[in-house]
Amino acid sequence: MAATLRNPAKQLVLACVLLLTCVHMTLSARNFLALYFGESDNPSRLRFAARLAPANAELQYRLGKYSAFVENDPATAIRFYQSAARLNPYNARYWLDLASAQQITEDSAGQQHSLENAVRANPTNPDVAWEAGNFFLVQGDLERAFSLMRVVVENQTNMAPLALRLCWRSTPEVDTILSKVVPSSPEPHLAFLDFLIQQKNIEGANKVWQRLVSLHQAFEIRYVFEYVKFLISEGQVDQARGAWQQSAPLLGLSAYLPSTNLIVNGQFSQDVLNGAFDWNYQIQRGVALALDPVQFHSAQRSLSITFDSAGLSDAGVYQIVPVEPNLQYEFTAYYKADSMQGAGGPVITIRDFYSSQTYFIGEEMKDTDIWKPVSTVFTTGPGSKLLVVRIERVPSGNAIRGRLWVDDFELTPK
Repeated sequence: MAATLRNPAKQLVLACVLLLTCVHMTLSARNFLALYFGESDNPSRLRFAARLAPANAELQYRLGKYSAFVENDPATAIRFYQSAARLNPYNARYWLDLASAQQITEDSAGQQHSLENAVRANPTNPDVAWEAGNFFLVQGDLERAFSLMRVVVENQTNMAPLALRLCWRSTPEVDTILSKVVPSSPEPHLAFLDFLIQQKNIEGANKVWQRLVSLHQAFEIRYVFEYVKFLISEGQVDQARGAWQQSAPLLGLSAYLPSTNLIVNGQFSQDVLNGAFDWNYQIQRGVALALDPVQFHSAQRSLSITFDSAGLSDAGVYQIVPVEPNLQYEFTAYYKADSMQGAGGPVITIRDFYSSQTYFIGEEMKDTDIWKPVSTVFTTGPGSKLLVVRIERVPSGNAIRGRLWVDDFELTPK
């Protein structure tokens, strides 16, 4: 065995193995100590860890954060951030924090360079695009800013409203923002539409709506309700009716379009949408609404209204109906009632939505075990374009109890 060890070649191999083992153990120990001390918030330990592992970008970055936020020393923080970014240029956070420190030191050129590197490191990250986009907005480089804000809008839905608002402040032009900031998906369009509704910008909202429906993609029905409600509040009845007709095939609502009968869902065969041009309802204390599959006039369901109230003005259910001015209309509906008590029963009314001009107040719907018709013929006024059909209490205010069923509402031009 001794003779074997005296072989020069084998002695050299053994020495190399021992040397490499020592080097590996030394490096492992340094890395272990660097990791151990690097977890500390103590600056001395952090610096010691950085000396042990000078190629560790994260340790340089942590020293930069300590300098920036604890020691309030942005100049020193910049040196550490730059070191971290050189060691790992693919970490966008290093570049962003470097840009923030450069902003404090008013190094605009350096800040721009760092932000560009952050975008290159992670071009689809909305946080990166947000910070870079804000910088370019301030600098007045709207082309670059809008391209970055588009990344935000496309990848971070909850940040889209704020991004669109900032872009609007820079350029309040709907066409520009639609083409440069809003990607071709429903959610960003809906966020922009909501913003323009808040601004009461009818023309702009209409442009966004037309672009939205041209995508031929479904979206939540509540946005249609909000848009139609906005248009009606602004007196834009034709646009509201058009929006409802456009959205119906996209959202599977074709059954809710008016036909020769202008009352939508007049037989209550469809679920009540509680929005737009279908039946709407408001929860009223002492009133219970339900679709009744047992009692009906001609189809398969009726609307059941149960009253148990000390006093109310209406049942809370209504429908708004677009009409033409100076035109004669015929209206019919049917009802049954049971155990109705109280002075003044419920009645069906038709009034002008905007002026409240009364076109019809029906008979009191009292107890009857057969379906009775309510009907009238009336002519709309010269400015009438929207009616509201309600079930009201005339006179209002007195206690009322009992159950009412209504069905087969029909409104047609004569």
